[in-house]
Amino acid sequence: MQIDEPSASREKGLVSEVATLPLDLGERAEGTAAGGEGARVQGAALARIACFFGMIAALVFGLDSLITYGLRQIKTSQFGVSNRVMRGAVNAEIVITGSSRALSHYDPRILQSRTGYSAFNLGRNGSQTDVQVAVLKAYLEHNRKPKIIIHNLDSFSFEATRQVYNPVQYVPYLYDEELYQPLRRIDHQKTWKWRNLPLYGYLVDDMGFSWMLGIGGALGWSPAEDYYMGFNPRSKGWTDEFTRFKAMNSGGVTWPVDAEGQESIDELIRICRQQGIELILVYSPEYAEMQKLVKNRAKIFTMFHELAEHNHLQFWDYSGWKHSDDTGYFTNSQHLNAAGAKVFSGDLSEQLRQYLDRKAGTDMDLLSSK
Repeated sequence: MQIDEPSASREKGLVSEVATLPLDLGERAEGTAAGGEGARVQGAALARIACFFGMIAALVFGLDSLITYGLRQIKTSQFGVSNRVMRGAVNAEIVITGSSRALSHYDPRILQSRTGYSAFNLGRNGSQTDVQVAVLKAYLEHNRKPKIIIHNLDSFSFEATRQVYNPVQYVPYLYDEELYQPLRRIDHQKTWKWRNLPLYGYLVDDMGFSWMLGIGGALGWSPAEDYYMGFNPRSKGWTDEFTRFKAMNSGGVTWPVDAEGQESIDELIRICRQQGIELILVYSPEYAEMQKLVKNRAKIFTMFHELAEHNHLQFWDYSGWKHSDDTGYFTNSQHLNAAGAKVFSGDLSEQLRQYLDRKAGTDMDLLSSK
């Protein structure tokens, strides 16, 4: 029988397709298997990367928590003072507030022995009035209110903070809104990072490797004590700091007077009035030659006097202190050394004792006349 060529051609094509069909399916199966294996390898690699970064994150968060915990366990020095304050373990009858001049000028031990009132120093290095008020508010949140607050004034008391000095001293306690919110108003972004980004406050803006103290604190170690009821005396004698400062500012200096700084002092006065705390303003000793360099000193002290008179406050000015021209009592133009602080604390304690005695006598007279 004769088969036409088109039919034969179709049969040959069919045979060819059938013959090649298993090979195509095999190649596809192998490709699918290879693709699946590749996806599995890629997935495993991604999982290992995710696991690695997860371990890093856990380490970072864990180390941050360890440092914070350790700093809160320290019993001595600067962090020891902050821990006593934040635990509510102070409860002093007299509290001293202010800058580094407060911190190194007022010895609570002398105040306490002369007046019979317990005393504590809340002074902070590198702080302006706004930060000092924030520290005081945190203190009042956790401790009984004192009978008296002695607030140390500076020529720069009316200047607002532009940058938080040594922020690590506050980082472990930023859970406290009374401390966090004022610092946040000064530097919103950095303060948020100090509280929320692990290790940022300890590694980026720490001036003194405090993270090492934190690890030591977590292991039960505390540094040598150099704070006494919050007071941090300066053991150094007179340095050449003032000589260099004077040479650089031979034409004198003008301290800023900011509206924000004035509001901070007003806030301090409001807090004391609302809580029934007596506020005494004190300008502690300053090296005499420095006083001559401040061009707007008369204006600033006029503001101090007006502030005291308007709010019926005591203002004790030690600008003319008997040793203000003797470098043997100072470390630099702004700070007394330990010997100077001892003499000044004695002088202030005597003035405070006499003031309290007179006040008690007046109160007794008032009671007798009723």
